[in-house]
Amino acid sequence: MSAPASSPSASVSHTPWPVMAVAVVVTGILSGLGGTVLSLLLHMIQHLAYGYGQPGGPHTFVQGVSAAPAWRRVAALCAAGVVAGVGWWALGRFGRPLVSIGGAVGKTELGRPMPPLSTLVHLLLQIVTVALGSPLGREVAPRELGAVLATGTGRMLGLVAADRRIIIACGAGAGLAAVYNVPLGGALFILEVLLGTTGQRAVLCAMGASAIGACVPWAVLGNVHQYETGAMAVTVPVVLWALCAGPVVGIAAHMARRVMAVVQNRAATGVSRIGWCLVVFPLLGVATCFYPQLPGNGRGPMQLALAAQMGVQLAAVVLVLKFVAIMGAVRAGAAGGLLTPSLAMGALLSTVLAGVWNLFLPPVAMGTVALLGGIAFLGTFMSMPLTAIALGIEFTQLGHDMWVPVLLASASALLGLRVCARVDGAPAPTLRPAAPGSMSARS
Repeated sequence: MSAPASSPSASVSHTPWPVMAVAVVVTGILSGLGGTVLSLLLHMIQHLAYGYGQPGGPHTFVQGVSAAPAWRRVAALCAAGVVAGVGWWALGRFGRPLVSIGGAVGKTELGRPMPPLSTLVHLLLQIVTVALGSPLGREVAPRELGAVLATGTGRMLGLVAADRRIIIACGAGAGLAAVYNVPLGGALFILEVLLGTTGQRAVLCAMGASAIGACVPWAVLGNVHQYETGAMAVTVPVVLWALCAGPVVGIAAHMARRVMAVVQNRAATGVSRIGWCLVVFPLLGVATCFYPQLPGNGRGPMQLALAAQMGVQLAAVVLVLKFVAIMGAVRAGAAGGLLTPSLAMGALLSTVLAGVWNLFLPPVAMGTVALLGGIAFLGTFMSMPLTAIALGIEFTQLGHDMWVPVLLASASALLGLRVCARVDGAPAPTLRPAAPGSMSARS
């Protein structure tokens, strides 16, 4: 006697593999194209706002800001304040409620759908404000675009709920891989942060989508990595520094998480967002007249730290101002990522720690330990240690031998975080990207 059609044995638990393979390929291609377009838009606005990019002139953002006159720096940040305040107020007033990537993926089942139009406006506001000098990161926008496109793909192909969760996460990870050229980092982000699983189906989809998403932009943006580094050697002082300074980095990341959680909970909403943005961003513009390393997501000071071109005193000042600027932007209700900003803060902190270390102990290379500390801080601050390690390696094309101190620094930083959590008697707060209306910690 055959089983009834409504019996569990007759239900479909997975989408057929050929259909799933098509979904992965389409998601990777669309996320790669979306990441390419957003990267080009970001660079175009940066060049227009700060007047650089011409042949023979400065070609990096920090160089462009440094070469720009003071009035142009202030004007760009004032424009960022207007766009951020008015833009996100209008989106909150007239748009549909935003749904984060984490909210769309869900933890055990498919969550709420992301509203396409409101999400598109939201991510474009992020790209424009970061290009104008917002201290937040740009990586959330391509992740959101990839997730929205993947949602449509999953719906059109009729994927079951469990597989639509995977595809939405793959879209977000492929978007991250596209803008930073990090196929492994994108795959680990999908598995470690969004899905929290290493199941075979999820792993295969994550690897495929992330790889495709990373290589699609090569035709336009080139196969390049984010940061240039000099020769980095594994020495006894570097290993000792990783073991000793790692806990300090972890404690600093824990404290930064605490402050960030408080600021996020008090982020401006409604009309007050306009007032906050019109105060915070112009003040950042004034500070930029004295410290051109401040605007942007932190890639500039990170590159300077890796090249050992940040003195200890300058690194300390920029670290404090950068942290204040990030908190100010979040408090004002601006949206953006925390990946590159936290990487830069870790590198600046490590530069300061290395300066103190070199006064009393066998010296370490400043650029080398800046990378170690940046990766350790990122992994601890964002609760994604494996993804942070992969991102750091892919960002810099780091040699195999340097993986040892990278792992040691990251492990000891996590140890420092755990000690802080035990002392506090409460788990460390879970952060979410600086995004109005986003209630998930890991979108």
